[in-house]
Amino acid sequence: MENKVSGICVVVPTYCNAGTLGNVLRRIAVHVGDIIVVNDGSKDETCRVLDEAACDLAASGTNLTVVHHDRNRGKGQALRTGFRAAAEAGFTHVLTIDSDGQHFPEDIPLFLEAIRRHPEAIIIGSRNIQSENMPGKNTFANKFSNFWFMLQTGKKLADTQTGFRAYPLAGVRGTSLMTSRYEAELELLVFSAWCGTDIVPIPIRVYYPPEDERVTHFRPFADFARISVLNTFLCIGAAVYGLPSILLRKLFHCKSGGRS
Repeated sequence: MENKVSGICVVVPTYCNAGTLGNVLRRIAVHVGDIIVVNDGSKDETCRVLDEAACDLAASGTNLTVVHHDRNRGKGQALRTGFRAAAEAGFTHVLTIDSDGQHFPEDIPLFLEAIRRHPEAIIIGSRNIQSENMPGKNTFANKFSNFWFMLQTGKKLADTQTGFRAYPLAGVRGTSLMTSRYEAELELLVFSAWCGTDIVPIPIRVYYPPEDERVTHFRPFADFARISVLNTFLCIGAAVYGLPSILLRKLFHCKSGGRS
C-alpha cells in the first residue's frame, strides 16, 4: 500500500474499550495499511475483538500488529511501546488515535496531507473545545493544560490533550522520560518543542457519546495531582533549559539570516 511504502503506520493504545475498538480499527484500515495496537492490560473482551479484527483486516490487506502489556501500565507507556515497535519495523512516522470512538478515522487523510507538507513536524489534531457535547471536566483540563504548555514553551496551542496526532519518530523527544499515564502526551509535546520540533495543529472532528455510554479512565483527583507535579518539574526545566534553548535557537536563526 502507498502508506506502507511511505513509512507511516497507526498506533492505537487501548485499555478496556472492547465496545468501540473493532469499529475504530476497521475504519482506520480504509486509509492506512499498517496498524499497531498496544493492549494495555485490558480485562474486558479486547483480546477477542482483536482476534476478530485481525481476520477481517488481513482479508483487506492490512497488517495488524498487536503488543500486549501483562498489566495496565498507562497510556504513556503504551505510546512508548508503540513508538518502539514502529521504529523497529522501519516506520518513519506514527499516527496515534484513541480507541474509544471519539476520534474520526476518516480524518486520517488530513494528517497524511499535513505529513507530506510538514514531514519533520508533529501534527496535532485540534478539537473544538467549545463544542456543547464536550464534558465540562474535559474542557477545563484542556484549558489548564494549554496554559501550562504556553508558559513552558512560549507557544500557544488550542488543544494540547488530543490523542489524535502524527509524530515523526526522528523528531520526538522526551520518550525516555515520559510519565506512564495520559499526561505523558503533554510532556512529549513540551520536550519536543524545547528541542526545536515544529508543532502544527489541524482541525479535527470529535464525537462525545451520551454520558451514560462513555467509558472513561480519568480520575479527577489523582490525575490532576500527577499533572500538577509534572507541570512543576516542567516549569523548572523550562526556566533552566527549555526557554533558553528556544531563545538561543531563535537568535542563531536571526544571525544566520534565516538560512536553514
